[in-house]
Amino acid sequence: MTPQDASSAAAKICLMAPVVPVLVVDDASLAGDLATALIAGGLPALEVTLRTPAALDVIREMAKIPGGVVGAGTLLTPKDVEDAKAAGATFGVAPGATDILLDACEANDMPLLPGVATATESMRLLERGYTVQKFFPAEANGGASALKAIGAPIPQVKFCPTGGVSLANAMDYLSLSNTLCVGGSWVAPKDKVNAKDWAGIEALAKEAAALG
Repeated sequence: MTPQDASSAAAKICLMAPVVPVLVVDDASLAGDLATALIAGGLPALEVTLRTPAALDVIREMAKIPGGVVGAGTLLTPKDVEDAKAAGATFGVAPGATDILLDACEANDMPLLPGVATATESMRLLERGYTVQKFFPAEANGGASALKAIGAPIPQVKFCPTGGVSLANAMDYLSLSNTLCVGGSWVAPKDKVNAKDWAGIEALAKEAAALG
């Protein structure tokens, strides 16, 4: 997969809904119901972070749910890419970008949303052909005003800001011309997941989907 094809695929995923849920799930037995609630609420693109021992099993379970597109977040190594693809992930998200990781994603036909925090990082990825990137950590890097400033001289790149994004500030980002969507964990809070409050999560998803 070329970087251009990867960015085209990433753009389509980002445009499915204004918010991509960023999910940290400890119990794979909850994955199917969680995915069903989020998809029913209008958020079909799901990012499962590889931050728990259950993450790959969570991806396997969520990949079975119709109507959704499941990706793997926190990709750091080629093994992460291979394991995520084998589990059923159809896209990847990374906090940053290294040549080794980019090579692995391209070799495995895994569309990647690579992370950047600076204009230089964004330019390096643009040189390679990546025109859709993740701005991370968004709030810690100056928030929407910083992303707007980066976008002025690099209008070719579109972003999915993630990190500190919430219902309260999501529109600050979504109103920018260089933002395709935002990533956020607020739509699947741990207390609601553990309580199996699927109706509550679906309501949060509907609220987030209405931001678009």
